[in-house]
Amino acid sequence: MDSLKSYHGFTGDPRTLDLSIHSTMDTLVMTSYFFLVLFFGMWMGISIYSSNTGSGHYMGLAGIGAASGIAVGALEWNTIFMLFVLGWIFVPMYSKAKVVTLPEYLRKRFGSLRIQFFSVCFFILYIFSRISMEISFGAMYLKMVWNTDIYQTVLIVLTITGLYTITGGLAAVAYVEALQAGIMLLGSALLVAYAVQEVGGYQGLVKKYFQAIPNVTHQGNWTAKPQCYMPRQDAFHIFRSSVSGDIPWPALILGATTVSLFYGCADQISVQRFLAGKSKLHMKGGCLLCGYLKLLPMFLVVMPGMISRILFPDQVACVVPSECQKFCGQRTGCSTLAYPVLVLRVMPSGLKGFMMSTVCASIMSSLTSIFNSSSALFTLNIYTRIRPTATEKEIMVAGRFFVIILLAVTIVWIPTMEIASSETLFEYMLIFKSCLTPSVTAVFLLAVFCKRVNEQGAFWGLTLGTAIGVFRLLAEFLYGPLTCEGGHKCPKFICGLHYLYFGFLLFFITILIILAISLSTKPIQDEYLHGLCWSLRNSRQRRLPLNKEMRWKIFPSSISQQGMFGEASTCFWKLWDLFCGLDTQSGSEIGPGNSMEEKIKAIWEQMESSDTSSGLEALARRMAAGKREEHKERMKDWSDELESPFWKRVVNVSGILLFVLLMAAHIFYA
Repeated sequence: MDSLKSYHGFTGDPRTLDLSIHSTMDTLVMTSYFFLVLFFGMWMGISIYSSNTGSGHYMGLAGIGAASGIAVGALEWNTIFMLFVLGWIFVPMYSKAKVVTLPEYLRKRFGSLRIQFFSVCFFILYIFSRISMEISFGAMYLKMVWNTDIYQTVLIVLTITGLYTITGGLAAVAYVEALQAGIMLLGSALLVAYAVQEVGGYQGLVKKYFQAIPNVTHQGNWTAKPQCYMPRQDAFHIFRSSVSGDIPWPALILGATTVSLFYGCADQISVQRFLAGKSKLHMKGGCLLCGYLKLLPMFLVVMPGMISRILFPDQVACVVPSECQKFCGQRTGCSTLAYPVLVLRVMPSGLKGFMMSTVCASIMSSLTSIFNSSSALFTLNIYTRIRPTATEKEIMVAGRFFVIILLAVTIVWIPTMEIASSETLFEYMLIFKSCLTPSVTAVFLLAVFCKRVNEQGAFWGLTLGTAIGVFRLLAEFLYGPLTCEGGHKCPKFICGLHYLYFGFLLFFITILIILAISLSTKPIQDEYLHGLCWSLRNSRQRRLPLNKEMRWKIFPSSISQQGMFGEASTCFWKLWDLFCGLDTQSGSEIGPGNSMEEKIKAIWEQMESSDTSSGLEALARRMAAGKREEHKERMKDWSDELESPFWKRVVNVSGILLFVLLMAAHIFYA
C-alpha cells in the first residue's frame, strides 16, 4: 500500500483513487488523434493485425492475465498456426473460386441457397456479438477515462468511425488501419517500458506477481476463499493441469485450435482482407506479418495486466463484493480494468493521452472491419438477390446505407451493453466461439478437402451441429458463468465439460454427421467442382454451375436504373456521389450503362437478329471473353510473382523463422 502513495491522485484510501484525465495536454492529444484518424483514413495502407485487435483484447486479455497469468496469451499464439493454413491453403482456394464472401463459396460449392442463407445468418449473429463486445469494453473504458455520459463518448467514436467507413469503403478502412496499428504498437511498447521499470524488470514481475494479494479479503463473518484472491502457482505456464487448470493443456491444443481454425478458414472479416491482396506474395506476406505481430500481445497486453495487479492489488485483484462495487461498479471483480488503471497511474502526462488513443484505435479499427465486412455480406449475398438488376453504383450506395443502419443499431445497443457484466464478457465470447464456430469450421474444412461431401451432408451437419452448440450456449447464459465462490450452477451433464473441450467434441461430431449423410446420398460430380476442392484445385477444365441463379425478386425488374441512381445532374447529387466515394465519370465501371439489365437486353437483341444456335454461341463467346478480360490481370498477379526464386526464398525463410519463434515461445513458457 505504501508504494501506491507515490502515484498522483492517491490519498491513502484505495476507494478514492482518481482515474479520470484532468490534464489539458492529454485531452488535446486525444482530440488531435481523432482528427488524424479522419485525415489518414483516405490515404494510409492496410494492416490486418489492427482489424483483429479490439478493445476486448486490451481489456479482456489484460484482465484475465491479471487474474490467472499468461495462459490466455497462448490463445493468440495458437491463432498464428492457423494463419499458415489461411495463407497457404484457404485463401488460394477462395481466390480460385472467384468469390468475395464465404457464403458465396458455399453456394458455388454445394449449389444451395439454404446453406448460403444459413451461413449469412450465422455471420450476422457473429458480427453482432463482436460489436457487443467492442462496445461493452469500449464504453466502460471511455466512461472511466473521460468521466462523462456514456452516449457522448461512444457517439464521438462511432461518428468518426462511420464517416471514414461510409465515405471511403474498404480502401479507407485499410488505409486507416495502418495508422491504428502503428499507434497501438507504439503505445503498448511505451506502456510496457514504463511498467516493467516500475516492478524492477522481468525478474521483478515474476517474483512480485505471487505477492500481489489484496489487503481486504473478508467482510464481517464472511471470508473469501484463498483460491479466489491468491495468484495461481502456474501463472507463468501456458500448459496447465488437465484437471485443475483454468485452461487445461489438452483443451489448449484441441479446443483452442478448433476455434482458431475458424479464423483460418471461415472468418469473413479476416478472409476478406487477404482476398483483397494484389498477389500471392502480398497475401502470404500479410499472413506472416500478422503472425509476427500476434506474438506480441503476450508481452504488450497480458503481462502489463499482471503488472497492474502487482502495483494496484486492492483494486485490480479485489475479492470483497462491496469493495469491487465501489471501485468499478461490478461485484464479481475488477480485473478487467487492469490495463486502463495501469495507463492512468504509470504513464506521464502527455503520453497518457497517447495511450488513451491506443485503446481508442483498437476500438475503431475493430469496428470499421466489422462494419465493412457486414456491408459486403449484405450487398453481395442479400441485396443482389433482392435487386438482381442493380448497377454497381446502386450496390455501393446500398452497402453504405447498411453501414448507417449498423451504426444506428449499435447506438441503440449501448444501454444493454453498459449493464452487462464486463468481468465475464470476454469469457462469454470464448464460450460463444467454442459453441457456434466448430460446426461452421467443419463445413468449410470438408468442403475444401473432401469432394465427396455434398449439399445434404453439409446442410444437416451445419444445422445439427449449430443446434447442439446453441443448446450449450443457452445453458451457459441462463445459469451464469463459473465463479470462484459460487461454483457453476449449470447442471454438470450440460456444462461439466470445459468449453474448449466441448468445442473440439462438437467439431468432431459435426464432421461425423457430414460424412455419414454425404456417403449415404448421391455425390456431386467432378464437373461441378473444378477449382472448388483441394484435389481439383489445379484443374483446367471449365466448371459447370450446380444450378441456375435464383433471385428474390421483391422489386420489379422494370424499375429504371437511370431513375434510381443515374448521372448526377445537380450540385446536391454530385456532393452525394462525392460523399459516398462514387465515381461519376462516364467510363466508370459503376456507371448505369453497365447494369445487368442492359447487358441482357443487348444479348437478347443479338439473339433475335439470328437463329437460336448462333445466338447462344455468341452469348457463350461474349461471357467467356468478358471473364478472361476480367480476371486476366488478377490471375497474372496471383501466379507469376511467386515464381521468382528470390521471393520464394524470402517468404519461405520468413515463414520458417516465425514457426521457430513460435515453437520456442511455447517451449520456454510450457
